Amino acid sequence: VRLHFVRSASFCANLSKAIDTMTLLDILSPSSTIVGLRADSKEGIIRELVESLEEGDAISDREKVLHSVLERENIMSTGIGDGIAIPHGKSDAVVKLAAALGTHKRGVDFEALDGEPAFVFFLLVSPANISGPHIKALARISRLLKNDDFKKSLIDASTAEEIVAAIAKEEKNHPPSR
Repeated sequence: VRLHFVRSASFCANLSKAIDTMTLLDILSPSSTIVGLRADSKEGIIRELVESLEEGDAISDREKVLHSVLERENIMSTGIGDGIAIPHGKSDAVVKLAAALGTHKRGVDFEALDGEPAFVFFLLVSPANISGPHIKALARISRLLKNDDFKKSLIDASTAEEIVAAIAKEEKNHPPSR
């Protein structure tokens, strides 16, 4: 029993270290990065972002994940203002922490606190039984998106590759705390 505890403690320490050094590119794939989202509604944007996640790799059931994100959105809007929305949710249909990022040139009403439309949408989903990585990823996303130049580079990007490059540059300039 003691050996099991030591392994568990070691596992937790390694997991904590991995979480502390996680970058957005660790949870965001180019295939879940969308320039020019087509939807013009909050629900449509969330659906489009969830559909971009790899079923089997990050999630096991898109409809369940969509339901959990929409359910969370009904509690309180994740439109945080300043052109940003970070819809998120937890579900047993999520295999591992995953993200999708999309931009919309005209902006979409996301019921943000400032009443302004959102242009950058960062979807975050995680397994139902894990809180730490979810919270840290939300904080990391929020922190990076406070940089107006970075946010503008995401909105102005014309390809997913440009978005990934902008994120890589921002991560290099502002690495996660170690």
